[in-house]
Amino acid sequence: MTASGTTFMINDIRYMERTRKFYRAQGYESDYVWAHFPTTPFMQPTKPLQESRVVAITTSMPNTEIGRSNRSVYSNPINPHPQSMYTEELSWDKKATHTNDIASFLPLEQLEILAAEGFIGSVSPRFHCLPTEFSQKTTLEKDAPEILARCKKDKADLAILVPL
Repeated sequence: MTASGTTFMINDIRYMERTRKFYRAQGYESDYVWAHFPTTPFMQPTKPLQESRVVAITTSMPNTEIGRSNRSVYSNPINPHPQSMYTEELSWDKKATHTNDIASFLPLEQLEILAAEGFIGSVSPRFHCLPTEFSQKTTLEKDAPEILARCKKDKADLAILVPL
């Protein structure tokens, strides 16, 4: 209800229902099956945050020819900070927000400030890009192990996952 007393309804269609309808309209006979797990593979940190190296992982890609054309795991040095990331093909509410402010979805500068202030031990020298995949098999068997290997190579203790 507004101040003038006018009532209006919002016809919000829930995300999963909307996605099912979209897939059916595209001719798919079975609904998309969302990943779900009875347990979560998170673990207790092994050292204090002030001693931990933190890595950022995003679903956006570098705004380069490779980033725009090759949707695969990608690693990039954090310095210099990227001026833009390729986000156009991703699904996000483009009417409600934008991705012009990289720090809003890839907090490299914020992590460096936290390291300088001693809140975290350090920032990984690279950030990693994880493509959004509709294949749970590809994500579980290919992309996730590759991201884990890269995080281990960078000696990261903790990861900040920033999906777009």
